[in-house]
Amino acid sequence: MDLNGFENTGTDPLLIRAIKEMGFEKPMPIQEKVIPVILEQERDVVGLAQTGTGKTAAFGLPLIQKTDKKSKNIQTVVLCPTRELCMQITNDIQNYSKYVKDFRVTAIYGGASIEGQLKELKKNPQIIIATPGRLLDFIERKKINLSKIDSIVLDEADEMLNMGFKEELNSILEKTPDSKNTYLFSATMPREVSEIASNYMNNAIEITVGGRNTGAENVSHLYYMVQARNKYPALKRIVDINPDIYGIVFCRTRADTKEIAEKLIEDGYNADSLHGDLSQAQRDYVMHKFRTKNLQILVATDVAARGLDVDDLTHIINYNFPDELLIYTHRSGRTGRAGKRGISIAIIHRKEMHKIKLTEKLIKKNFEYRLVPDGKAICEKQLFSLIDRMERVEVDESRIDPYLDVIYKKLNWLTKEQLIKQFVSLEFNRFLEYYRDAPDLNIVEGRENKREKGKKLNRSEVTRFFIKMGKKDKVSPAEIIGMINDMTGTKNISIGRIEIFGTFTFVEVDKAFTDIILSNIHRAEINRKQVYVEIAEPPDKNRKNPKTKERPFPKKKRSKNKNQN
Repeated sequence: MDLNGFENTGTDPLLIRAIKEMGFEKPMPIQEKVIPVILEQERDVVGLAQTGTGKTAAFGLPLIQKTDKKSKNIQTVVLCPTRELCMQITNDIQNYSKYVKDFRVTAIYGGASIEGQLKELKKNPQIIIATPGRLLDFIERKKINLSKIDSIVLDEADEMLNMGFKEELNSILEKTPDSKNTYLFSATMPREVSEIASNYMNNAIEITVGGRNTGAENVSHLYYMVQARNKYPALKRIVDINPDIYGIVFCRTRADTKEIAEKLIEDGYNADSLHGDLSQAQRDYVMHKFRTKNLQILVATDVAARGLDVDDLTHIINYNFPDELLIYTHRSGRTGRAGKRGISIAIIHRKEMHKIKLTEKLIKKNFEYRLVPDGKAICEKQLFSLIDRMERVEVDESRIDPYLDVIYKKLNWLTKEQLIKQFVSLEFNRFLEYYRDAPDLNIVEGRENKREKGKKLNRSEVTRFFIKMGKKDKVSPAEIIGMINDMTGTKNISIGRIEIFGTFTFVEVDKAFTDIILSNIHRAEINRKQVYVEIAEPPDKNRKNPKTKERPFPKKKRSKNKNQN
């Protein structure tokens, strides 16, 4: 007997045969702890573990084994939040039970033909995998009766509650017998999940893998800090520095999701979007492309991605950091699965730093600060990735041989060194061109450019700007500098004299940044108030009182008629 294998959990040899064919060798921690309890004890179970840690096999294998194959009654119901997860669990259960005779499982979910599912129910499945809404619909139609079931599984319980299924869950659970066993699995344990456990479970044993509400063990957490307007350029650089990325980019809204995906596609990235405006057919098409790795990047909202279960994701990128911190746990848990390493990235601006600190406390892990890579680092990474791909490519001699004579003649004039340069440049030139003179996108907390700090600028080195905001607006030099930094996207900019008058201000800025400031004038804001900015004339040295002599606009003439509007 393999003491480290599934045999040690009490799993039936027919099930072990099937799962070994699927590539399972040793049980994962949640499986090792849960399977014996379900098989040997008539107790309710609360299983806390991240998505992708093997929960389906943890409850699926023992429930198949305990099923009375001679019975035509529904014995187990598995509830899950989405159609995709419902189909996946059903597929997994079918694969596990490959060698088990007279075992039947069916899926009940929304967005599919009711008639087709009613037909499947007539085959008398012993286990039903269902979404709450469709199951409750079938119960109300008197097509499904839960009064005699032995077990109910609430998979991804926190996700079901986040999606607003609380009333449906309560209605379904009230229609089940008190004698049943309830198995609740969740990545996190918020108050609502605890209420379900206390109201509908008896003497439950809690089995936790990785700690409550903690992040997945195999996931590294990174953050990049940029100006809000530089999030998209930062996203592109993060993707470019990871040529083999296979991941999900999470956005807050449908509009953001569509916009970011469209930009990525326009810029030549292998990307698509998943959001609530898609029909089920469109959603299935996008998901098929992503699962088969014909897409590298999926841009999605949290709602659209719920229940999405894809193996081998390398990265999760939080383009918008979630408002509810527990959602971050779900997002990051989609990578680093089945013992593999994963990376969860947050692209934030300075005001979101507190969310990083709060999330660190929640997941009991630290985020690592990273600098957004510069053009040189990206070009180097892309170059060597290209060379690696060339080294690994398989050459089909039989198919390429007929063309080689012509190719050799065509390239005969090139030396070995020239041929290598031409080959590399073919793919590499676009990165060199795009990242030439690429600006620094980073905001570094608590760090200043000492070389630039305090540097005095000559009149010939500055552009003088007029800002229509002054002492009456209670504006400070720090706010003026902050606005200039926001407009240029860097703190490493030399600023000369700042003269604040009653209703306006003059500021001297390094001339090298003139064009950048002029192109971002529409983004000039102080305290969320739009500010008028334009290039000003150099000061007149003969004027002793610029406060009264320098006027940006001619003084308005008063009307002689007081009643005139």
